[in-house]
Amino acid sequence: MITGEIKLRVRYSDTDQMGYVYYGRYASYYEIARVELFRGLGFSYKKLEDEGIGMPVIDMETKYLLPIKYDEEIKIKTTIKNIPASRIIFKYEVYNQNNKLANTAKTTLTFINLINKKPVRMPRELLDIVKSYFR
Repeated sequence: MITGEIKLRVRYSDTDQMGYVYYGRYASYYEIARVELFRGLGFSYKKLEDEGIGMPVIDMETKYLLPIKYDEEIKIKTTIKNIPASRIIFKYEVYNQNNKLANTAKTTLTFINLINKKPVRMPRELLDIVKSYFR
């Protein structure tokens, strides 16, 4: 299993009229967490794109448990529980500033060739890095 954790401060532009994080903003939080998880593994999204590979989201599930408010520092825990092939599943836990679980989510992404938009397998270098965490 691979786990990463980041902290973010909720910006005013992330909130709705009630001062809560707007539900659509969570997707960008998950993206930030994924990018930072890969960076922590020593492999960047930019490197993937430079190699002609993209990672579109093909499924997202989310559950809102508690509201998160403007200016709170939140913690996002991101996990990869299985060795991926052509799809990769990320699970998220978002904690409010009181360290209470406020949101859970799961995204499924696939790997595609950026030129022809056809599915491809995870690049070998990234697969080797991921596999090393499952030994």
